[in-house]
Amino acid sequence: MIQQEYDRYTTQDQLVWKVLFDRQTALLHKRAASAFGRGLTAAGFTRQGIPHFDQTSERLFRATGWQLVPVAGLLDAPTFFGLLAARRFPATTWIRSMAQFDFIEQPDLFHGVFGHVPLLMDQAFADFLHFLGHVAGLHLHDAAALEQLVRLYGFTVQFGLVQEQGQTRLYGAGLLSSSGEIHHCVADETTRRPFDLASALHTPYSEEHLQDQYFVLSSWEQLTESVADLAALLASGWQLNPTR
Repeated sequence: MIQQEYDRYTTQDQLVWKVLFDRQTALLHKRAASAFGRGLTAAGFTRQGIPHFDQTSERLFRATGWQLVPVAGLLDAPTFFGLLAARRFPATTWIRSMAQFDFIEQPDLFHGVFGHVPLLMDQAFADFLHFLGHVAGLHLHDAAALEQLVRLYGFTVQFGLVQEQGQTRLYGAGLLSSSGEIHHCVADETTRRPFDLASALHTPYSEEHLQDQYFVLSSWEQLTESVADLAALLASGWQLNPTR
């Protein structure tokens, strides 16, 4: 855990935020889930400057009981899920360069804040993520179980889509924060499958490249149901077939 040294952001850093904010909000018009638009407003994010983590954290805590935690980079799975169980979301303090606008392999500030915080302003989504962290907390020393939890997190929180009023909408932070991922996701040739837990758990997951396929929730209720179902499977001793 570190501190956000706001005065160290350069003019270039602030410009990156502004350009990304403008581009993503334009791309997400009529494509993002309704909770994202509400959350973006509730978080107080604007094109005018990189958000202050302490101010964002205060708004988030008032809305759903969560807090934003500045970190230097990627965390291991036990540490990451442990933070979720405590209703604390880690976000890196560095922001990408101009050359990384379309796609970035490592999560930066724009991904962590613009991509994740708006959905965390929604109580139902925030409770789902806390539930996921709680279930992971029961299996922190089980690498196989953590892999399954990472896949569920990846295909929902990071790259998930949902049906709203007959339309497919984006809600995963990896989609919301990446123009390259959005264009790839909505392309006619890209596979978008109805979400079911078994399929998601048997699909290899990586953030090092554009996703090969995406999963679409039929409703938001599927999120909590999926965690409850996975918790039951893990409690029964179930594990993925290692050959798949």
